[in-house]
Amino acid sequence: MNPMTNMKNVLKLSEQDLRLGGKHSWHDQYSGSAWIFVGGLPYDLSEGDVLCVFSQYGEIVNVNLVRDKATGKPKGFCFICYEDQRSTVLAVDNLNGIKLVGKTLRVDHVQDYRPPKDTKDTDEETRHLQMVGCAPGVPGDARTSRGPAAEERSRRPAPGDQDSDRKGIKRETHVKRETSMKREKQVKRERSVKVERD
Repeated sequence: MNPMTNMKNVLKLSEQDLRLGGKHSWHDQYSGSAWIFVGGLPYDLSEGDVLCVFSQYGEIVNVNLVRDKATGKPKGFCFICYEDQRSTVLAVDNLNGIKLVGKTLRVDHVQDYRPPKDTKDTDEETRHLQMVGCAPGVPGDARTSRGPAAEERSRRPAPGDQDSDRKGIKRETHVKRETSMKREKQVKRERSVKVERD
């Protein structure tokens, strides 16, 4: 299918969801993947440029800007993995069809992302992320276990979740207070030891 036709169809689906106002959306079929496809990128953009544009809808964990193996020049499309799957819905709805440096972008969900084959030089955590992805797993499912780093990410609030943001700020403030209190106790102990020695 023509990329422009596909982009227009995605826009029509989003408009239809808004009109119907139902609880279920066409995005729900992609709830297991935090990857999106971005096509129609200008050839002179780098990974940093892509991050700047797409990070406004959530924390980006991985960007695979596809490049020509011989020349190293970008091919004009990439795959992006968000930390939170809900960010993919925001990115697809808001960035599909926009013009960036004179080119119209096509942004869509990716159901089954396949990592690049040249993963010999990558570290274990990146390789695991490329293979499994970073969408939240089902609790207790061994296939979707992500380890301690993913558990920490899953506890973070979603972008735009103000109530969770406030809780996160309170938690962060509480942790800072605890560490400063521990430091104060340690300084007092050191001072008392110095006084006893003198």
